[in-house]
Amino acid sequence: MSFRARDWSSHPPLLYPDYKSTGLRGATRPLVPLPQGSTETTGPHYGAETLSPADADLTLNGRSSGEPLGERIIVTGRVTDEDDKPQAGMLIEIWQANAAGRYIHKADQHDAPLDPNFFGAGRCVTDAEGRYRFTSIKPGAYPWGNHDNAWRPAHIHLSLFGPSVATRLVTQMYFPGDPLLDLDPIFQATPAPARDRVVSTFDLATTEAGFALGYRFDIVLRGRDETPMERKP
Repeated sequence: MSFRARDWSSHPPLLYPDYKSTGLRGATRPLVPLPQGSTETTGPHYGAETLSPADADLTLNGRSSGEPLGERIIVTGRVTDEDDKPQAGMLIEIWQANAAGRYIHKADQHDAPLDPNFFGAGRCVTDAEGRYRFTSIKPGAYPWGNHDNAWRPAHIHLSLFGPSVATRLVTQMYFPGDPLLDLDPIFQATPAPARDRVVSTFDLATTEAGFALGYRFDIVLRGRDETPMERKP
């Protein structure tokens, strides 16, 4: 197995002044390319036997006294490689804020309520066709202090463990029509031609009547049309 060079034109720059955290963690010297060896082309295997059905349902896995609050959603899609081949048996982990825009984390001091019935994290393994599916609560926007009156658009973080180290991806999924996208430096840092790749699409076929709206988010690990990587502080 070998991989073509990553298409950096679809990814955010390492230093993006409007996203202030990049100044503290962005590389200031050219990256050093490494030849592909077994470390880059092989990797760990994650099996479905380590998961439970509740792991992929964030409306269930954090319950302690009742239903979590907020709008129920279903997020699904396919994971493929650069040649459109489905990636089966891949572990996908997600984490997100609750409906009020609050994470269960001591560093999150946003003045919004925590939800005692929402943990905000889940995981699943892709099937033979590379498909995945999560049930959750639509996350809320939250202030993040990057600049005056800065608010992050609603988003879900995804971490994918591919069949090798070279196919590991951490990214964010946004929701269509969010007015905060035009104001968000993290989203805007992604080159314009690639921005749609991190925005989900509403999917009526996935929507369950009387229960939850459905969103589709397909992920390409490498090569042409690859999904941009998240640039975290």
